[in-house]
Amino acid sequence: MKATPTLTWNEHIICTPIGELVIWLDQKSILQFIGWQEFRQETMKQLCRFYQVPTITLQKTAQSHMVIDTIKEYFAGNIQAIDTLVVSACGTEFQKKVWQALRAIPAGSTTSYGELAKQIGSPQACRAVGMANNRNPIAIVVPCHRVIGKNNQLTGYAGGLNRKQWLLDHECQYSTLSV
Repeated sequence: MKATPTLTWNEHIICTPIGELVIWLDQKSILQFIGWQEFRQETMKQLCRFYQVPTITLQKTAQSHMVIDTIKEYFAGNIQAIDTLVVSACGTEFQKKVWQALRAIPAGSTTSYGELAKQIGSPQACRAVGMANNRNPIAIVVPCHRVIGKNNQLTGYAGGLNRKQWLLDHECQYSTLSV
């Protein structure tokens, strides 16, 4: 009889000025998910499909961890702290390309979906870039909130436009670009 594959990750929940942030780390302490509490179940389904497992076991832990401390530093104003975190974003090759490009956008700056599409060599793929942003399982560290509409309007953020605005304002406040 074939054993059912399972994954076991550690779950941390931290309170931020804009809501509870859920963080899942694998057994090697690599980020698998960062997102808002209200999207936890939908993301669990998405990750189970990707990893082809019926469920992912989450072990709640309150113990301090370098990744958690780094994310707390980000919210305390050390916005570059998250740039060094190792992530394991599950997705298609195109999505991973978009997410890698997102990590290159400096804190305190923004880009448009069209510009991001050009940067990854797919200038006609604005909508696909938007969909990749929507599927980003590692919010904040893979900063999809730094992408705005071509008219400089805030558009589409799974956590809500109020959180997107807060994150952009927070980064502008502490960014070396805003000096």
